[in-house]
Amino acid sequence: MNGSPSTSTDPGTGPAARRSDTTRGAILAAARERFAADGYERATIRAIAKDARIDPSMVMRYFGSKEGLFVAAVALDLQLPDLAQVPRDEVGRALVQHFLGLWEENEELTAVLRVGATNQAGAERMQGIFRDQLLPVARQVCPDPEQVPTRAALCASQLLGLALTRYVLRLPPTVALGTGEIVAWLAPTVQRYLTAPSP
Repeated sequence: MNGSPSTSTDPGTGPAARRSDTTRGAILAAARERFAADGYERATIRAIAKDARIDPSMVMRYFGSKEGLFVAAVALDLQLPDLAQVPRDEVGRALVQHFLGLWEENEELTAVLRVGATNQAGAERMQGIFRDQLLPVARQVCPDPEQVPTRAALCASQLLGLALTRYVLRLPPTVALGTGEIVAWLAPTVQRYLTAPSP
């Protein structure tokens, strides 16, 4: 023991790693904006690099290609709750509160939604995200397994519709709603979509 201050030898926690995370985050933020504005085909690595104030070679270093960058830019972990642990008559409220928390706290999700709403490749990525993440959650509470895809899609129509009108289009009446009001309005509808008998 020499009494000298300890230094981290973990490459994942040092200053270089933090700079790397910052650079990666700047590239992804610029990419989301550019893909939303220009679409996948017209967005260029050079333009994205310029927006992120880095050299284009850095974009390729981190993501390998425009396709790799696009996939990373529209990756989205919804971190959905385990509805099996929620009282059955509260699942609609739990989902609405969860999604509202995501949209309110993370501007990246709004950027991803804008990408999905403005070009086909983004829409396909969003479809995959909801298929892979929302369907298993809906399957936990839906009364008829065959209706899971339909019921999950109806839930998505409400949750994404809220996000689109409140955070992307920013319709004044939707923006003006308090979070408690939104939950009160949407939760019963999402609850019905998930658990009510088939009409």
